[in-house]
Amino acid sequence: MPDAPTSFDAIVIGAGAAGLFCAALAGQRGLKVLLVDHGEKIAEKVRISGGGRCNFTNRDLDPRAPQKHFLGDNPNFCRSALARYTPTDFIALVQKHGIPHHEKHKGQLFGDRSSDDFIRMLLAEGAAGGVTHWQPCSVAGVEHKDGRYLLQTSRGEVRAGALVIATGGLSIPKIGATDFGYRIARQFGLPLIATRPALVPLTFDGDAWAPFAGLAGLALPVRIATGEKKERMAFDEDLLFTHRGLSGPAVLQISSYWREGTPIRIDLAPGVDLAQALVQAKGRSRKLIANELAAWVPARLAEAWVQQDPAWQRPVNEAGDKALLQLAQRLSRWELVPIGSEGYRKAEVTAGGVDTRALSSQTMEAKAQPGLFFIGEVVDVTGWLGGYNFQWAWASAYACAQALEAVS
Repeated sequence: MPDAPTSFDAIVIGAGAAGLFCAALAGQRGLKVLLVDHGEKIAEKVRISGGGRCNFTNRDLDPRAPQKHFLGDNPNFCRSALARYTPTDFIALVQKHGIPHHEKHKGQLFGDRSSDDFIRMLLAEGAAGGVTHWQPCSVAGVEHKDGRYLLQTSRGEVRAGALVIATGGLSIPKIGATDFGYRIARQFGLPLIATRPALVPLTFDGDAWAPFAGLAGLALPVRIATGEKKERMAFDEDLLFTHRGLSGPAVLQISSYWREGTPIRIDLAPGVDLAQALVQAKGRSRKLIANELAAWVPARLAEAWVQQDPAWQRPVNEAGDKALLQLAQRLSRWELVPIGSEGYRKAEVTAGGVDTRALSSQTMEAKAQPGLFFIGEVVDVTGWLGGYNFQWAWASAYACAQALEAVS
């Protein structure tokens, strides 16, 4: 006769940011918790984040209106969790563990040393909660019987009254990303919002991009926008040219809002009235137009830009006003249509996922499936670049952990 399954109060699948934190908090509330992950390494996405220093939250998140830094099909869903567990709360935990950190840009907080500091912190919190951690451990099947969840794992059968899915999205498959969480959602009848890469570089047609391919590695501050009227989104960030297209914080931010077949618009000299500046230069200078442009945009960009039209390849005092106006307009409102993105391979996060209308915003529990919870990136909540997605991981984990006691 086979052994009876090992029993827990709650099982958390996925040992990333959200899963580690949720398991730790639930364990510290006195629950018997099992944390399971199929990967060989712990929290690889935490490890590689922020250039290896972990951009762990953002001070600029407003607890009174946190949803303005997030997108999803049901944008107000995230408000409750983010208002109840704020960046200040997580910063206090980081300080308790003595992890040195600093603010880098627009509220973005990074560790001073290494992302490993934060992984050790999460593991220490889990140990303080007595969490049982099985990794690597694969889950072959999940079923719900007699009010309990029964899991078939590579380390044997286990069961619990509550099951938390914290398996993330499809981004960066080389570190173990899979569609496991979405499959569990479908199994239990939860609807999904179509997934797509987000916070991802954008690519362009090779021939059309040829004039700019030589600018790979060039970075400059821009204003970037996409969408029309009420749907319009814009960011003031740095742009980076690549061999295949555009990247950098500006493009990563706008990529979450960009839709296939639609244009993006870039002001390459934000805050400068280029038309007026060029006309004034015409009255006082004999320099080439490219040399004058170099006062407001990088010289390499100015040189590449004027090559597009013979009317721009001359001294500024010999150029017609119409040509200068067209040049200023093109630089201030560069409109181009990406052919796609670098995909999940380079995407920092996955947009879409478990439809939040099927979840409680207070607890992250499935409304029609008692004891089943979804937290973190697997849910259709996507934050801006700069620590917002980690804050969603911490906040959704906290909301879930507070609720587990009632169903375990």
